[in-house]
Amino acid sequence: MDAKLDETEDAALVAEDDLAAREAAYEKFVWDNLKRNYLGNYLHGMLGMTGFRLVNAPTFLPAYLLSVSGSNVIVGLGLALQQLGGVISPIFGATKVEHRTKVMPAAVWMGSLGRLAILGMALAGWFLSGQPLVWALLFFILMFGIFMGAQRVVFSLLMSKVIPISRRGRLQAWRNATGGAIAAVLAWVAGKYFIGTNLFGNGYSTTFVFAFVLTSAGLWALQILLKEPEPPTTRPPARFRDRLRDFPALIAQDKAYGFFLLVQMLATSARIATPFYILYVGKVLGHDGATLGLLSFAFLGADTVSNLLWGYMGDKTGFRAVLVASIIGWVAATIMLLNLHSAVPIFAAFAVLGASLSGYMMASQTMILEFGSRDDLPMRIAVSATAESITATAGPLVGGVVAEAFGYDVVFLASLGFLASAFVILILAVREPRGRKLA
Repeated sequence: MDAKLDETEDAALVAEDDLAAREAAYEKFVWDNLKRNYLGNYLHGMLGMTGFRLVNAPTFLPAYLLSVSGSNVIVGLGLALQQLGGVISPIFGATKVEHRTKVMPAAVWMGSLGRLAILGMALAGWFLSGQPLVWALLFFILMFGIFMGAQRVVFSLLMSKVIPISRRGRLQAWRNATGGAIAAVLAWVAGKYFIGTNLFGNGYSTTFVFAFVLTSAGLWALQILLKEPEPPTTRPPARFRDRLRDFPALIAQDKAYGFFLLVQMLATSARIATPFYILYVGKVLGHDGATLGLLSFAFLGADTVSNLLWGYMGDKTGFRAVLVASIIGWVAATIMLLNLHSAVPIFAAFAVLGASLSGYMMASQTMILEFGSRDDLPMRIAVSATAESITATAGPLVGGVVAEAFGYDVVFLASLGFLASAFVILILAVREPRGRKLA
């Protein structure tokens, strides 16, 4: 009996030593290949963020949908479909990669399909008109949301595998800052010269083609440069429905993560107002091509500058402080738009909004990597992405109906209510995960 116990203990010690050796080898691989992987992630983020911001900025796409449909409800429906696409696809993406030792192949095909959806928006504008154009745009916006939701899980997982936590903030700071600088200039150029002059017959389509080319170049750079390690442990393969049943346990095992998830959902609900900022301004200043370009420049330019602050601040203090500051700025920008109705204050409000939303995005997407265990990371990212998408799906659609019935002011006030609730929970219930066991 004693001999069997000794054999069991010896086997356990051997397994523990083997796991420790594999963990050490994994850590060594990460640091040995850091420069190459850092450059690959930087180029992918810089070029990808540049292109995606031209699509996701709260200016061009809402204005385009309004111009072809004439309806606030269609604007809200388009943004709701984009978010709806991201409801289930993150979980699907997580189940496809959480058991794999290498996830880059999945990242390539998921990322490529998302980029093809942008190209589809561009081609629809050139070859269709009237109601068929509206339906085609709504379809490609839905497809864009589906593949963006899936790739969010995969690319976040890739970054967590190859970039140490002490370097993630500055990486995002510099890639977002340089990408934002390019996007700000391109937004001004697109507004003034592409949309303002209806370049090549459809200035919006021309803008989306530029976005497609830039995002594709970023994906190619990552594919060429990235060297991906094999993790010491992975989860066994599981069926989609089985992983859905694991959600309550995943949330319950870390109360701080559960409250963080609630903050994400409330902040995402506050985006009910996002597509209507530019439409609201159009009532005051008009939204010709030059105005669209100038406000996009303010939004993306502030995003660029603030990313340097957010990234280094997050590395030094943890990203909870970034999340607090960004929600405060988001509230301030919304109040400015409600109460200040001349050109300079509106320009400033869009700048504050750009800085705040960039801080929120960086903080929410980076904090999620610091809760819980590494093996559960893909599904934890997917849970957050799905929860955000559920609340973001209804937001723009409800916002469109409310804006049509009661005006933009009511939509903005609802957004402020969600932000205030998120802020209170963040202050009282969400602890900074930095210093705990890292993902």
